[in-house]
Amino acid sequence: MNPLPLIRIGVCGLGTVGQGVWKHLTRVRPDLELRLGVKLELTRASVRDLRKRRAVRVPGKKLTTDSLSIATDPNIDIVCELIGGTTVAREVTLAALAAGKIVVSANKALICQHGAEIFAAARRHGGHFLFEASVAGGIPIIKALREGLVANRFPLIYGILNGTCNYILTQMEEQDAPYASVLGEAKQLGYAEADESLDVEGWDTAHKAAVLAFLAHHTWVAPEQMIVEGIDRITPDDFKHAAALGYGIKLLAVIARDFTTDELSVRVHPTLLPESHVVAKVSGVFNAVSVRGDVAGTTLYIGRGAGQDATASAVISDLVDAVALWKNDRRAFITARKALPPERPARGCRLAPAEHIRCRYYLRLTVRDEPGVLAQIATAMAVRQVSIASVIQRAQEPAGVASLVLTTHQSDERAMRATLVRLGRLRCVLERPLLLRIGDFGD
Repeated sequence: MNPLPLIRIGVCGLGTVGQGVWKHLTRVRPDLELRLGVKLELTRASVRDLRKRRAVRVPGKKLTTDSLSIATDPNIDIVCELIGGTTVAREVTLAALAAGKIVVSANKALICQHGAEIFAAARRHGGHFLFEASVAGGIPIIKALREGLVANRFPLIYGILNGTCNYILTQMEEQDAPYASVLGEAKQLGYAEADESLDVEGWDTAHKAAVLAFLAHHTWVAPEQMIVEGIDRITPDDFKHAAALGYGIKLLAVIARDFTTDELSVRVHPTLLPESHVVAKVSGVFNAVSVRGDVAGTTLYIGRGAGQDATASAVISDLVDAVALWKNDRRAFITARKALPPERPARGCRLAPAEHIRCRYYLRLTVRDEPGVLAQIATAMAVRQVSIASVIQRAQEPAGVASLVLTTHQSDERAMRATLVRLGRLRCVLERPLLLRIGDFGD
């Protein structure tokens, strides 16, 4: 009997996710070997500090501080890039691909910033790059777009892609607590980083949205080309106002394409969703992605979007596909095609101008509590043909100050930006207005 082929795996980065991959791959290895017809070996792992104590036991002889040595080791077949960041991670990824290896990554920022370069390197050297874990943790959204929904075009993809922000918004609503105190609690629980800006300002979600937009539309959209707004200006009162209107508030990524004009928009912002909507009910650290296909209709994916176990699950899923590529079995051709997206962007797909991005809006203003204020505001909005749909007015402290909440009929981003500038110049407006979008997605 011929011995089973041996596949050697190197793990670059043994942080939270790396340890999860090592732990769970060790646990399920006998079953995977039986199913895949191979022997799997966790050969080496790179770390920053050899002396640091870790939750998983890794023999000292398998550890190194040199990630690049794993990428270039001729005895390693598959490289898991779990370092994070875009400097060393890029160097390791390109070196491994140059050696013709298969690379599995969970690094959405790396893909967002250097995806075109990485895919070109994989094609040039015959390597492969798999990245299921880069978006929505344990939700198999990338496989859904590439495999299960391959017959579809996607006019709309939207969802919650950041568990930290969803946890904060959930706690603010349920506890009637201010943003700052909930953020502190999230840090204590390990849901938020010491520097929370990447999450709460929307940039982490923007990186993930860029990956999904590329997969769905084969067009790279940099975060700087998107509308990106965070959650730090939302208050408990906004949840009360939204509830009075029949809505909840979620930080969403929205990827929309008009196939008639071939215009694409990618945006990240807090959004009012109808309380009855399934995505509006997704709470805590969970993620949710709604995908509208022109053949399948709307499909919805909900699950843990981050954390050691969820992300490790997605990495190991890619490792299984990597084994199929390595073995060059009957699945390999299909897997290889989905591992590298099309080389050329979709013909004619271009970014939609601001005046073509339309929705309804929620606008909160802190104003002087005096006669004529609403008339001044309505006049300022009418200049850009922004029509008011509803008004909520409440007095607040100190005396002489009121909170004015407006919703609009359909308008567009260019008109609303100009309207915000005009409103900010009014003497009766005391603070910078807060603008939120209303997500009437029709599903």
